[in-house]
Amino acid sequence: MAGNSQRRGATRKPGSKKGAKVGSGGQGRQALEGRGPTPKATERPYHPAAKRQAAVERAAQTGTARTGPARAGAARAASTGGPRTVPGRASRGAGGSKNGKGVSATHEIVTGRNSVVEALRAGIPVATVYLASRLESDDRTREILAAVTERGYPLLEMTKPELDRLTDGAVHQGVAIQVPPYAYADSEDLLDLAEASGTAPLVVALDGVTDPRNLGAVLRSAGAFGAHGVIVPERRAAGVTAAAWKVSAGAAARVPVARVTNLVRTLDAYRSAGCYVVGLDGGGDVPIGELPFATDPLVLVVGSEGKGLSRLVREHCDAIASIPIASAVESLNAGVAAGIALYEVARRRRQA
Repeated sequence: MAGNSQRRGATRKPGSKKGAKVGSGGQGRQALEGRGPTPKATERPYHPAAKRQAAVERAAQTGTARTGPARAGAARAASTGGPRTVPGRASRGAGGSKNGKGVSATHEIVTGRNSVVEALRAGIPVATVYLASRLESDDRTREILAAVTERGYPLLEMTKPELDRLTDGAVHQGVAIQVPPYAYADSEDLLDLAEASGTAPLVVALDGVTDPRNLGAVLRSAGAFGAHGVIVPERRAAGVTAAAWKVSAGAAARVPVARVTNLVRTLDAYRSAGCYVVGLDGGGDVPIGELPFATDPLVLVVGSEGKGLSRLVREHCDAIASIPIASAVESLNAGVAAGIALYEVARRRRQA
């Protein structure tokens, strides 16, 4: 057993030879040769651009929802890789999309059937019309298609997921349009509109309202109760964006919005023109039911939900009115407050 107790050392197999092995690069040299140039997006069947082009070609063959210039516009959009860019302009996500893709940065996307119909009725310039495939037809979609066919707007059919991405997840109801930036009016134009209508001027001014959805709600109330326009400051305030268009339910196409450099100076100019300025604030001097100057030329100033009216704006108001609310609610947002005040003004003017 003594021979078995000896330690067996390492042995080399017969014919083996010690030395360096071939490196990994040499072993997989064929894998480093590459696959050649990347095909174009429209040549890759799984790519959205290829799917859009195929959908446009199918629609062109069957004539689905496209006639004349609208079909040609859709084909042009597909041939350039889809509807997401406008020639000669940088692109970004519609409505601030995070994916870096979308329509031109200088254009806006208006979504929703009511908003699109109102924009078309108002003659707003349209760059492209987007419709969801298999769209359920109603009076509004038929009016949209009729306007597109008559005016020759480029029309592009998209799948619902593509339209969701284009509109950045907004509720589009299968319809969207691409429009140029909103054309703001001058503050003097609002007085001219009132004079042409033969009624006392009624204007809403927003002080520090930064949410475009609140601006859209104010526009909707202004259109419902006969206001001649809305004034917003240029800085630290919401402008007429796609979100404002959507909430306004088309009122943005009918109610002019003036953008001013200095709100206080503009209010002084309105006072010099014979208007009274009434601010809305929770700590106002009079309740909204006793709103002074309701039947006179009037500017209603609405502050932000958190801070209310700024100090300088408050000092330039002829009166401060408040809306009585339950103590459990701290404040009303700008859209609700403006709607209540405008309704009260309209009621008082009807009784006058």
